Amino acid sequence: MTAAITPLSAPDLRTHRDELAALLLDVVADGSSLGFLAGLDHAGAAAWWDSLLPAVEEGSLALWVSRADDGRLDGTVSWYRESKPNGRHRAELRKLMVHPAARGRGTARALLAEAEAAAARAGVVLLFLDTETGSAAERVYRSAGWTEAGTIPDYATDPDGRLHPTTLYYKRPRGAAG
Repeated sequence: MTAAITPLSAPDLRTHRDELAALLLDVVADGSSLGFLAGLDHAGAAAWWDSLLPAVEEGSLALWVSRADDGRLDGTVSWYRESKPNGRHRAELRKLMVHPAARGRGTARALLAEAEAAAARAGVVLLFLDTETGSAAERVYRSAGWTEAGTIPDYATDPDGRLHPTTLYYKRPRGAAG
């Protein structure tokens, strides 16, 4: 079971960037469809995390990590709040990642619950996401009460470059006004 889930500020993201890059590499190497292709290296993964710094600093991207009892970083999730005037009530859940060795221990569900609760506290009334159709992540979202909105064929590729459909989901966080 996950020992602790904590939010990451921009300084925290800088401090833990290499751990996060290692997590991303392990998850992509395990075949998860996260927008990255096979061959991603540590420098590329670290640069991607660095690219998130401005959004974390301005507060449009909220980011959490989970740590196992031994202190090892074993998961992360984020949501990005829409900045357009007609969409500030919603946020996109992004990059729910759990290290392959930590799966099946409730880490994904705990990260998801924290992100949903934080969204409600922030006044977000609608969360949405996309995930590879038929993936283990899709089962997590369904079991956590997310509603399927539809499927788009050939939306993204897996790390090996094969096209896969993507399913869109949404959820109204508990306690959110709206």
